[in-house]
Amino acid sequence: MLKKVLRSLVVFFTAMLVLTGCSSSASSTAKSSSKPNQIVVTYQLKENGKAFANKKITQPKKSVVMTGLKKGWKVKASKGFITEIAGKKQNVAKKTYWLYTINGKMAKKGASQQPVKNHDKVVFDLSVTK
Repeated sequence: MLKKVLRSLVVFFTAMLVLTGCSSSASSTAKSSSKPNQIVVTYQLKENGKAFANKKITQPKKSVVMTGLKKGWKVKASKGFITEIAGKKQNVAKKTYWLYTINGKMAKKGASQQPVKNHDKVVFDLSVTK
């Protein structure tokens, strides 16, 4: 009798482990396939070369730098130029402006026109320009 109970418990727990494994793999498949048109872009904010914020932003596949930036922080712009990010403002009198790079290279377009790809790294730096 004890052997039957023990055998039943072993079968029960084995079945539970198998069912648990099936359900978690099904949910992970659903998660990965639920965002096929999404990319992840890393954004970093600096002030005078010192980083003060980092975020990995999930955004649509065919999007621009500004899309992820606005998703991560409060952003203000004027006449196509970013004037404030996360409460840190440019200062025209001190020639302090927001500039950005993508994957270590200066951007050739404004943030609202520059497309991004999966795993790009965008760094905004509020610093003095010459």
